[in-house]
Amino acid sequence: MLRYVLRRLALSLVTLLILLIVITLIPNLAPGDPARKIAGAFASPERLQSVTESLGLDDSIPEQFIDLIGDVVTLDFGDSFTRPGQSVFGLVRAALWNSFKLVLFALAITLPISIGAGIWAAYKKDSIADRSIVTVGLALSSIPEFVSGVILQAFLAVPIAFFKVSADPPPGASLATNLNFLLLPALSVLIVYFGYIARITRAGTITSLDADYTRTAFMKGLTTRQVFRRHVLRNALQPTVAVTGTQLGYLFGGLVGLEFVFNYPGLGRLILDAARGADYPVLRGGVVTVALIYMLATLGADLIIAWMNPRARLAQGGEG
Repeated sequence: MLRYVLRRLALSLVTLLILLIVITLIPNLAPGDPARKIAGAFASPERLQSVTESLGLDDSIPEQFIDLIGDVVTLDFGDSFTRPGQSVFGLVRAALWNSFKLVLFALAITLPISIGAGIWAAYKKDSIADRSIVTVGLALSSIPEFVSGVILQAFLAVPIAFFKVSADPPPGASLATNLNFLLLPALSVLIVYFGYIARITRAGTITSLDADYTRTAFMKGLTTRQVFRRHVLRNALQPTVAVTGTQLGYLFGGLVGLEFVFNYPGLGRLILDAARGADYPVLRGGVVTVALIYMLATLGADLIIAWMNPRARLAQGGEG
């Protein structure tokens, strides 16, 4: 197991280094003067020089790459260009915390409902319940999350005061108040991911139910609940764990439309605002943060799958 963990960590670090190389090359390979584009066409020479030094564009590309690695290690990406006096680390940390709350609450709603529906659909394979879950899931999956957010606002938040149009609670709000404000965005995530996760779970459960070890367990006289708990779920949920891990990066950085609909200051909105405002330090810090989340999430999913099924790590050379 230790060898498998080290192998996965090494692969994640290589992926991160490739991403940092790309981030380093982008401003250098872009046509024109990137400092002039960021500072503006009418920027003073002093402002232009300040931007050039902040980006490290007066250094060689290898030096810029080494400096970027140092920024990642120290979590110091400098100060924002568009928000004077505010550090990139502080801005990213605040947005990341907001995204973390939304993602955690959304997954707490989405995973139990979707996994439960997928297992039930597999258990009732080819029944009306199975077809209904698959059909409804496919229909809901076709709706973008920001569109479902607008629909929920129109049909729930407008006529019912309990639901909030904005997802940004007042400062110092209690946990219950925070969850109330985040309810509609979380339901929007549920609408989008219900069908996808339910179908993945259904397929894994059907495969597990048809396996020889499941039939053997039933022949031994085990009840349906015992077979599911001891044999089926451990194998059926592995694809679901993998899918959830790969989607975490998107949930943290890709819910831009949903964050705008509910006026929520998450990480995706911070990155988009930085891109629109040519705030390169914030953009760089946000992109690196999302990449780190994605790699850690996929690494965690791989480790969970290896724990659930030792054959998965043995197949990849992780005998230790």
